[in-house]
Amino acid sequence: MDQQKLTSYPKEKINILLLENISDAAAAEFTSAGYANVKRLSGALNEEDLIREVKDVHLLGIRSKTHVTRKVLEAANKLQAIGCFCIGTNQVDLKNATEHGVTVFNAPYSNTRSVAELVIGLSIMLIRRIPDKNTAAHEGKWMKEAKGSYELRGKSLGIVGYGNIGSQLSILAEAMGMNVLYYDVETKLPLGNAVQVRTLETLFEHSDIISLHVPSTEGTNNMITKEVLSHAKHGAIFINYARGEVVDLDALKDALVSGQLSGAAIDVFPVEPEKNGAVFTSPLQKLPNVILTPHIGGSTEEAQHNIGLDVSSKMLNYLEKGASFGSHTIPAINVPAIDHTHRILHIHENVPGVLSEINTVLSRNKINILGQYLKTSDTIGYVVLDVDTKLSKEAFSLLREVKHTIKARLLY
Repeated sequence: MDQQKLTSYPKEKINILLLENISDAAAAEFTSAGYANVKRLSGALNEEDLIREVKDVHLLGIRSKTHVTRKVLEAANKLQAIGCFCIGTNQVDLKNATEHGVTVFNAPYSNTRSVAELVIGLSIMLIRRIPDKNTAAHEGKWMKEAKGSYELRGKSLGIVGYGNIGSQLSILAEAMGMNVLYYDVETKLPLGNAVQVRTLETLFEHSDIISLHVPSTEGTNNMITKEVLSHAKHGAIFINYARGEVVDLDALKDALVSGQLSGAAIDVFPVEPEKNGAVFTSPLQKLPNVILTPHIGGSTEEAQHNIGLDVSSKMLNYLEKGASFGSHTIPAINVPAIDHTHRILHIHENVPGVLSEINTVLSRNKINILGQYLKTSDTIGYVVLDVDTKLSKEAFSLLREVKHTIKARLLY
């Protein structure tokens, strides 16, 4: 099949909006595929501005600061897919995106190395008390001393969340001569010599450095409380490069002030400024041996390039082939292109009888199905149908009228 003629909708009429300085690699992927209408904005947009901008947009690319709410989705009358050019998708109302038949993609693996490397670097900086010595040097004070400074070798690293980042951090830490413990809500096979512990409290009690790598969910919200921190080994170091909602910052401040913890590095916060240069406040400011960074754990040139390629390719595969692999809303289907057919995408509520009605209405009108791919979630069903080229327009019209249809698209 000619890859330049996949979509029935003219490429010059496809509108793509990319926000928050998404990598040039993403824009290049779209333009090289023949999509000329790529609009790029440098910053995040609030709800009101996004509602205005998203009208007639088919593909929307965001990072972590732009929030796609129910009102935004209701205003996005032509939106097919949202690409979150980052690890998480919590900035998108996934429930409403599902109800509107909008597929949501992200890049869960593309910046794992960037975060893991930085955590190792932060661990070295904190265990050597470099922030304190750096501050003193800038103030004109000479603090050449070994007191309170240690090596990583032989220390225990406790990893909370043994996913893509946590497991890669585990490998790097062992290469540095560290002992690795990890806690996860699921039983996971360790990499190297890492050991899984059964409780969060056990991990805190036996770790010299604790690093969080969990998503933002109801189960992780305020996961690290005063009670949990009270189990930390005296003088331990605490690192959060996961999500801001996970940690009670006031309790963390108390643990640092009391000496329960000897240092911390925090990259994510419950409330973060939307734009560079905006005012930022935190209870952890001005504390000794504390490193605060502005949500840059995955912000390397390499990571942003990889994220740009990853998410844009998923969006293009969905737009041009109907492949929803990696979607967080529409059931994931990875479908091949079939020559000499036309393809229809049908998203519907997952209720009994819809697939039967689809097949019946096409059969009744003597429309032969040459290929059919179906997958469902708890609430949504997604069917990809390949039909005879001479009957595709008729089939499309019929499928749009099927009861419980959310969205139908004649792909090619």
